[in-house]
Amino acid sequence: MSETKEEILRATYHALCEHGFADLTMQAIADEAGVSKSLLHYHYDTKQDLITSFLGAFTERFEDELDSLDADDPAERLDIILDRLLFGQDDSDQTDFGRAFLELRAQAPHEPAYRDQLAANEEFLRGVLADTIAEGIDQGVFHDVDPERTARLIRATVDGARSQHVTLGDDTREVVRDALDDHVISDLRVE
Repeated sequence: MSETKEEILRATYHALCEHGFADLTMQAIADEAGVSKSLLHYHYDTKQDLITSFLGAFTERFEDELDSLDADDPAERLDIILDRLLFGQDDSDQTDFGRAFLELRAQAPHEPAYRDQLAANEEFLRGVLADTIAEGIDQGVFHDVDPERTARLIRATVDGARSQHVTLGDDTREVVRDALDDHVISDLRVE
């Protein structure tokens, strides 16, 4: 990916945090990137194309983070993944981005490109969780469970906690993280 496209995608993230999805414009992204609107349109025909590309890059970035994890133990890796999914890399603008992402997700039923990219992102995340759980089962660290089903439960729980935190500004993420440890992760682990 070119340096210009990377800068545009970074600017898209910051513009989403600042403006939310509903008020996001190509001009706001151009301003954030310090480039002309025509340069944005040179790389992306429409806002939809840019957002779809942004969603794909967001997943790629998470893939890179997971690849660089220094956690060979599946239980430790699962803990790190859960923390990252619930709290992000740093919590500084997670709430602003979470609001924008929630708005964007609300567009998915009406925008096939968003829906397709979000489905691919979800498939990737569930796959990472399922693979980690399967590896833990193979190593005797986790009990024999259905990795796909357990991954889906975890993703739905995490997704709900993030949405509630964004919507209500409460401590749901922390409560859910503790509950996952007490009722899902502890049942997975072989003691």
